[in-house]
Amino acid sequence: MTQPKTDPRIGRTRKLIMDSFMELSSKKEFKDITVKDITAEALINRATFYYHFEDIYDLLEKVLSEVLLVNLDCDYYQNNELNEEALVSIFIAITNFQKSLSNRCHRGYEDTIARIIREQLEIIFYKMLLKQNRTEEDEALKITAAILSWGIYGASVEWRRNSKKIPPEEFIKLAIPYIMSGIDFDSKN
Repeated sequence: MTQPKTDPRIGRTRKLIMDSFMELSSKKEFKDITVKDITAEALINRATFYYHFEDIYDLLEKVLSEVLLVNLDCDYYQNNELNEEALVSIFIAITNFQKSLSNRCHRGYEDTIARIIREQLEIIFYKMLLKQNRTEEDEALKITAAILSWGIYGASVEWRRNSKKIPPEEFIKLAIPYIMSGIDFDSKN
C-alpha cells in the first residue's frame, strides 16, 4: 500500500531533494548535475528521486517555481487589485527572485526561469484583473495578463542589464503612469 500524499515524510524527502539540488547548483552548472549527484548529496536512492520528480528538468522547474512563489506571495496579490503599489511590489519580488538565483543561475537556466516567471505573473495578473473587471470580456483580460507578464519580466531583464544602477522600485515607478493609464478601465467609461 502506498503512503498517502499528506504523509509529512514525503514533504521532508521532497524538500531534502530540492535542497540538495540547490546546494549542488551553487557548485556546478545545471548541465553538469546528474540524478546520481543529487541522490548522493541527499543520501537517497534513485527510486526515491523518481518517486518525487520525473527527471532533473522537472526538479529544476519545481525548485524555481517554489522559490518564485515564496518571493511572489501569490495569495496576497491574487486577492488584491492591480494598482501602482501591487505592480511595484511584484516587480521587486521578481528582481529579488532573479538576484537570489544569479549566484547559482548559469547558462541553461535562463529560458526555464523566464517561462516560469511569465507563467506565474500571468496567473496573478489575470486574477487581479478579473477581480476588478468582472464585466470585461474574459479573453481580453487573458491577453492583458499575458502582455503585463511579458512586460514586467522584460523590465526585470532590462533592469538587470542596466547594471542595477537604480533600485528596482524607482526603475518600475518611471513606467507606472503609462502602464496604469492603459489598465484603468474605469477611466474610459
